[in-house]
Amino acid sequence: MRSYKPLFAAALCLVTAAVVPIGTAKAENSATVFYKTGWTATNIHYGIGGTWTTVPGVAMDAACAGWVKKTVGLGTAGTFQATFNNGSGTWDNNNGANYTLGTGTVTVNNRVIGSGDPCATSTPSPSPSPTAGNEAVVYYYKKTKGWTSANIHYQPTGGSWTSVPGVAMNEASCADWAKKTITLGSAPGLKAAFNNGAGTWDNNNGADFSIGLGRTTVKDGVVRADAPEPCVPEPPDTTPPTVPGGLAVTASGTTATLTWTASTDNVGVTGYEISRAKGTGTPVVLPAGGTSYSDARLDAQTTYTYKVRALDAAGNASAYGASVSVKTGDAPPAPTQGTPLGGDPREDSIYFVMTARFDDGDSSNNRGGSQNIRSGNAANNDPMFRGDFKGLIDKLDYVKGLGFSAIWITPVVLNRSDYDFHGYHGWDFYRVDTRLETPGATYQDLINKAHAKGIKIFQDVVYNHSSRWGAKGLFTPTVYGRRDDQWRWMYSKQEAGREYDPMVENQGDDPELTPAQKEMAKGRPYNGDLWSTAEPAGNTCRDWGKPTQYYSPEGFTIYNCQWPSPTSGMFPAKYYHQCWIGNWEGADSKSCWLHEDLADFNTEDADVQNYLIGAYNRFIDMGVDGFRVDTAVHISRLMWNRRFLPALQKHAVEKHGEKGRDFYVFGEVAAFVNDKWNHGSVNHSPQFYTWKERKEFDPDDAKAVVEQYDYENLMGPAGQPTSDNAFLRGNAYHTPDHSKFSGMNVIDMRMHQNFGDAGNAFRNGKDSDDSYNDATYNTVYVDSHDFGPNKSNVRYTGGTDAWAENMSLMWTFRGIPTLYYGSEIEFQKGRPIDCGPTCPLATTGRAYYGDKLAGTVTASDFGVVSSATGAVADTLNQPLVKHLQRLNQIRRAIPALQKGQYSTEGVSGGMAYKRRFTSGSVDSFVLVTVSEGATFTGIPNGTYTDAVTGDVRTVTDGTLSIALTGKGNMRAYVLTLPGNPAPGKIGAAGPYLK
Repeated sequence: MRSYKPLFAAALCLVTAAVVPIGTAKAENSATVFYKTGWTATNIHYGIGGTWTTVPGVAMDAACAGWVKKTVGLGTAGTFQATFNNGSGTWDNNNGANYTLGTGTVTVNNRVIGSGDPCATSTPSPSPSPTAGNEAVVYYYKKTKGWTSANIHYQPTGGSWTSVPGVAMNEASCADWAKKTITLGSAPGLKAAFNNGAGTWDNNNGADFSIGLGRTTVKDGVVRADAPEPCVPEPPDTTPPTVPGGLAVTASGTTATLTWTASTDNVGVTGYEISRAKGTGTPVVLPAGGTSYSDARLDAQTTYTYKVRALDAAGNASAYGASVSVKTGDAPPAPTQGTPLGGDPREDSIYFVMTARFDDGDSSNNRGGSQNIRSGNAANNDPMFRGDFKGLIDKLDYVKGLGFSAIWITPVVLNRSDYDFHGYHGWDFYRVDTRLETPGATYQDLINKAHAKGIKIFQDVVYNHSSRWGAKGLFTPTVYGRRDDQWRWMYSKQEAGREYDPMVENQGDDPELTPAQKEMAKGRPYNGDLWSTAEPAGNTCRDWGKPTQYYSPEGFTIYNCQWPSPTSGMFPAKYYHQCWIGNWEGADSKSCWLHEDLADFNTEDADVQNYLIGAYNRFIDMGVDGFRVDTAVHISRLMWNRRFLPALQKHAVEKHGEKGRDFYVFGEVAAFVNDKWNHGSVNHSPQFYTWKERKEFDPDDAKAVVEQYDYENLMGPAGQPTSDNAFLRGNAYHTPDHSKFSGMNVIDMRMHQNFGDAGNAFRNGKDSDDSYNDATYNTVYVDSHDFGPNKSNVRYTGGTDAWAENMSLMWTFRGIPTLYYGSEIEFQKGRPIDCGPTCPLATTGRAYYGDKLAGTVTASDFGVVSSATGAVADTLNQPLVKHLQRLNQIRRAIPALQKGQYSTEGVSGGMAYKRRFTSGSVDSFVLVTVSEGATFTGIPNGTYTDAVTGDVRTVTDGTLSIALTGKGNMRAYVLTLPGNPAPGKIGAAGPYLK
């Protein structure tokens, strides 16, 4: 999937867009930015709404000693992105994460964002003026943090913030607590964050603490209003919460949904326990954090009885409320079974397609969605869901004719979003998206028919997040909405028993809507299951339905809880993480949301783990050959190693035996840097994910991921394991040691990042290979549906010769070569890879490819087309296609090019290497050079035959010199060994291999 990591000098470009962007204010805004500097000159480089100043930005003016300032006009924007530099190449880009700044007076001091004018003659007082009136006494618990002192940085309601770092909490108190009395005038409360005065903050995961009047304690993230004096021993709490009432239970299939009214407590309710009894059996107890619960994967046609009680922090439990029984419905149909092909994945080359954009086999399942007109797709007669499994089945011979033996397809689970053709907004993880299937061309049909042609299916999977609407069968919020006269077009009229079906789109025929609203409603599937006219029972979203200060582009008022947020209480902490990512290379990148359209799973929770494991086991049962794991870096490696990887490995072997052992997993650990370790952060580097854990951590998963992150960060790059699994020892192959392998291979992000030049990609790849468990299993590509080399936002523009050179390297160097659909003809080169619904898909790198495939094609073997007619015949006649076909033929014939270890010892030349693979009776040794000549010394004597030209050379002194010219041209001299003769010339001379 996409990376959402910001870079300085480039605004964050999101793949998908919410229907209505939050934060579009009507008034003209500005920000005066103060920056604490030690440079002689300082520039601010900033971006508003995706448009950035020209590097290095604009000069900032002197303000006072150590400070510079600049006023930035923001138009209607409420926030903007910024970085700072000295004009001579030295940057403060906040460790790779742009500063996000708001309106008004803003300070940036040692990477801490604050407010207030630091050059004022005296510290400004918060407003309203604290002359008299309301008072807040705030206690902050220091012990857990290990702080010796604390400051409170605060903003009275309706007032302004104190200057960073706030005021010292230095009133007399007991050892573990810091105290401050704040006079608020007429203000009814305040927002606050706390720090230790040395740059360490507790800002409640980005959601400031809300504090009222009177005595308040803040301990370990919990705010307690009207609190007892914390330094006086408190009498034991023996009062249980009130009994929860109003329990309602409904069943849909094998999922029961419970809601109940909230309990109250003299201190505070901390959670609930649900008693579930199956028939007359012994009840089991289920924990719940809020006042709703989804109980999935129950037995079909079975009666369950539920009752609920409340708990408080002292361990008191209320009595159970009245019990309610419900009978489940039928179980969803079990998927048809299939069998994977098995075999070493390194023997394959991979063709990557976005299924919905590849080929349209059946137009009856085409869907434009709610953005069809706005995006411009409608004008092009190009609905976002256009390609399907039937189209892919119809063109399997095209893929085979190119020479590929594996297809990586985008996620197949049922999606729910406004622009979800890419598949990364999963809604029902137990169901295939109906916009991809047609009778006779189901997902199972695709798997079976691909296997019949010897082609594997690698399925893209998402463990990190669901759609913004939640995940059916786990948790779905029912708080969206406020169907006033303005928003009526967005929210469907509620109908009992009806649920989301993307195949049934709104035609704008609701008589309650105005003509303009009917147009806006078109293309929106039914969503009446997700909103409530009145505040729904069990709502946990704070300030539900209250108007905000923001407006939609149409000028409509945006209400609280209308859009997803991890910090609003909309999503329960049991199932979803509760913060936005602040530092994209920090621990919060593993446990916070990427974007409002991607609700971040709490992958440390057992129920979430079981939901995802159960979902993806079904696809293993169907016979898929491997998983490409989206956003793998945003889940702790510990959770992969402790939960997800063992589960899928176990299931694959139990289901498919030895073929299951070949199940190939390759993760997207996005690191868009040119160094070996991602800015020194081992936890965010691809190679890190290929290793098992080195020590035991806390049995509690939530605690363990923190321990592991800190432990590995402390060990640092120098403390990471190394391996020679990818390297020859002299000229000899050795059995690789995979005993410390995690089970996850990775996309080679460093080579991808550097593929603007093949030689650069080669050198960077070699430099990292000792830090992977086994780099010969890396997935290698030039560009994808996310980025081009060097994090370019356009499809590769290096030119045809450069493409040929890149391919020659990928198909002969270590790793599994992978090509994004259409690159074989430089499809959409130079076009933006993605722009969401702000432009037609036809103008992007995700354009529809089927027009290039019209006609018929028959492949008699991999890389061999026996017949083709129509447009596809012209496509197959392009020079890069011919080059690609021959490379696939050569690679398939030489085991060392597929699975061999490599060495550059005794090798001269820009891109030259020797490779060998030895197993049983197979012994394959090859010398490769790309684009230019090379000399190999210290090699075994014997007869070498070039697979490109058929040239035969006899080596008697351990030296072979190869003359070569032509960008993308290549030589692959294979040594004849006992029982392993060289294959001779493979294929016919082409535009590059000649």
